[in-house]
Amino acid sequence: MSGLAEARAPSLHEIEALAREAFADLPDAFRRLCEGLVIHVEDFPDEETLAEMGCETEFDLLGLFRGIGLAQAGEATTGQMPNRIWLYRRPLLDYWAEYDETLGHLVTHVLVHEIGHHVGLSDEDMAVVEALVAD
Repeated sequence: MSGLAEARAPSLHEIEALAREAFADLPDAFRRLCEGLVIHVEDFPDEETLAEMGCETEFDLLGLFRGIGLAQAGEATTGQMPNRIWLYRRPLLDYWAEYDETLGHLVTHVLVHEIGHHVGLSDEDMAVVEALVAD
């Protein structure tokens, strides 16, 4: 029996491990901008998030940044929640199944994109960061 016959979809824990690896591989200067940023992995976005983002299905959103980005940041206020990034496991796996790229590359891409929202980067800047990770 081949290894594929025994293969299972990566778990939440395994996607979290990929996200930690991807974050650790980011350039130091980029990671320093993420102090206090919390990364979560969930199977799907909640109904409120889907509605707020105008998603047609629960598979439409791969990741999300919530918080006050560096460009908008001022003095921290009491009770302010930490900045957070969500990666959504099932939509990531669905996307991965459809396209010819590794799961690690996809997780890195979504993570960089969501951190880019936190930092205030353009799509071109995010592509440069991703290229640095790929080298």
